[in-house]
Amino acid sequence: MNKEVLKVSNIEKYYGSNGNITKAINNISFSVEEGEFIGIMGASGSGKTTLLNCISTIDKVTSGHIHIEGKDVTSINSKGLARFRRENLGFIFQDFNLLDTLTAYENIALALTIGKVNHKEINRRVEEVAKSLNIEEVLNKYPYEMSGGQKQRVASARAIITNPSLVLADEPTGALDSKSAKMLLESLEELNTNLGATIMMVTHDAFTASYASRILFIKDGKIFNELIRGKDSRKEFFNKIIEVVTLLGGDQRDVF
Repeated sequence: MNKEVLKVSNIEKYYGSNGNITKAINNISFSVEEGEFIGIMGASGSGKTTLLNCISTIDKVTSGHIHIEGKDVTSINSKGLARFRRENLGFIFQDFNLLDTLTAYENIALALTIGKVNHKEINRRVEEVAKSLNIEEVLNKYPYEMSGGQKQRVASARAIITNPSLVLADEPTGALDSKSAKMLLESLEELNTNLGATIMMVTHDAFTASYASRILFIKDGKIFNELIRGKDSRKEFFNKIIEVVTLLGGDQRDVF
């Protein structure tokens, strides 16, 4: 059995006060093993982004516990959280969040520089990850000189350069055209398969979700269903995802 990287136990998240309380997450529990590529799906307002925010320590749960690498992140103080986030989590955002005044190399190396890793080691790790994501030719370019797909792969490289326990991707293909989206998903697949990265990706898009190995479907703040890809081809898995999405009901445009 693989090592458990993430354990979510009976978490709840409420917003509001007095008579006007919204239950964004309603008693969710699950775990993720090392090397998994897990997708979180659901219509807008289902609680999937709130779930990701709680796991990423950006938001605090109302009750329950979240363990990452055995550490209960719900009980770490804010100073400790910043360090924990930097050392254990990688983030891939929809809008890249690259720094315009830094080259691709500098953007990728930033977390290592802050962590006072020596220059030789930074160089080795940046070159290694750039090669695996096929972005060696843009290392000396600034974000404005890159295509959307290149920017997203630079952002992916930055997310995994610190060898995080968990990479969190929030709608990573949301701002990309279909060709760039496919390239990014193939990059995530490579990070997962070749570099053993554990990835959790929130998406409303069935095609994007079909790259994951397991999907949790969230409805009204609860886990509605779970799909495991197993030996299915991506096309077969995609068709099963569509079936569950249809069962979920609601406005189809919210889910695709």
